[in-house]
Amino acid sequence: MNRINQTRYTLIIRWTFFFVGLMILGFGISLTMQAKDLGIGPWDVLHYGLFLQFGLSVGTWSIIAGIIVVTATALILKKRPQIGTVLNMVLIGIFIDLFNWLLPEPNMLWLEVIVFVGGVAVIALGIGIYVAPGIGAGPRDGLMLVITEKTGWKVSAVRNGIEISVALIGWLLGGPIGFGTIFIAFFFGSFLGYALPYTKQLLHFIIRKGDTYEDIYQGTLRPDHHDRIS
Repeated sequence: MNRINQTRYTLIIRWTFFFVGLMILGFGISLTMQAKDLGIGPWDVLHYGLFLQFGLSVGTWSIIAGIIVVTATALILKKRPQIGTVLNMVLIGIFIDLFNWLLPEPNMLWLEVIVFVGGVAVIALGIGIYVAPGIGAGPRDGLMLVITEKTGWKVSAVRNGIEISVALIGWLLGGPIGFGTIFIAFFFGSFLGYALPYTKQLLHFIIRKGDTYEDIYQGTLRPDHHDRIS
């Protein structure tokens, strides 16, 4: 594969992973929201509380919160956000609203538990897929990294502090906090730890596979090697 075709192919695969990952992430968030009686993720508690108090939609509040976070991060760093960060901010909100509209709510507790745990796993998978190509971190991840860099505090401490703070604000606004919120706080890292390396391996495998196929199809034919051209 020549350099131009290789670069184009790699970009297509990376952007495909990015968009598919965001769609899967939005689907996973919506799954957890269908089982909201168990509680939902800290940021989603905030978005849901804002939805209850001020209307609009959960996805819209996700976008608005993302805009605020991206703007604050850009002002602190004094540089423009990556295009992937902006797309992440907008598309996640759209996908959340889309899947919230499409998905039915489970009507039994055991079904809610299955849907919720499945949703957490899907969220981890979606994050792994969209992060793998390195096109741009989400607004909230960017804020965490900025605070860590500016203060020198541990990433885990900054992440926990942010999530506890937004969950508390969301709870005061009426957002649902419960077992599910605690489950995400303690076990989501393990889900994500499994998803990230496998999705990165998958991305690299597909890119390498494309290079191999292109080399086969563009290679020169050798005489009398089962092609009968000699």
